Amino acid sequence: MTLSTRRYNAASNTSYSKTQIMRQVQQEAAMQNARMLVEKLNEHCFERCVPKPGTSLSKGEETCFTSCMEKYMSAWNTVSKQYVARIQRESHAGASLSM
Repeated sequence: MTLSTRRYNAASNTSYSKTQIMRQVQQEAAMQNARMLVEKLNEHCFERCVPKPGTSLSKGEETCFTSCMEKYMSAWNTVSKQYVARIQRESHAGASLSM
């Protein structure tokens, strides 16, 4: 194996490792976001829809909780999409400035 081949393989492995690490970090961030969504959703909707917890939920509490969760998740998705779009715009703007 030539020196240039070894360098290429080392660079390729480093690039692969960076890609793996970036994927893992993205997956962990997504999991953390999902946990936070569920926690906030439960906290907000449960407090709002179940004022006096009992052994089971009434039909009204179930309806309220379901509606609240759907609205909360819709708002979360809207905010997340806008945030990602903003990050992408800023990333592209930064990349074009460095050229």
